[in-house]
Amino acid sequence: MADERETRPQADRQLCGLVRDLASQIETHLRTRAATLGLTPTQATALCELTHPMTLRDLADRMSCEPSNITFVADRLEGQGYLERHPHPDDRRAKQLILTPEGSELRGRLVELLSKDSPLAPLADEEQDGLRHLLTRALIR
Repeated sequence: MADERETRPQADRQLCGLVRDLASQIETHLRTRAATLGLTPTQATALCELTHPMTLRDLADRMSCEPSNITFVADRLEGQGYLERHPHPDDRRAKQLILTPEGSELRGRLVELLSKDSPLAPLADEEQDGLRHLLTRALIR
């Protein structure tokens, strides 16, 4: 019984360490690929998340941060000509972030770069699906 009690905490620590190492590899991969396009990791993440028009709050939620932090990122991307702010069709107080044609093209290049030599590339599609399912279950509280 003592072995069983010690084994679970050890397994938990090992699993947490593996997830942390994978997250670090993914962050390094994102940072290096983003830099080749002249983007910060946060700008790159914002571009990846902008799959459709959304508000600053929506983007902040998708990036798990505060809207005030995303304002600076959106300002930079807008200044670079990669996105525009448009009036929200249903909420006159809100603006929607919409990629420009240049922003869409850059997003496509970024997504392609991120898929090359990804830390998850050694996993088969089914294994990635399984990992996604397990991580999603672990994150649901």
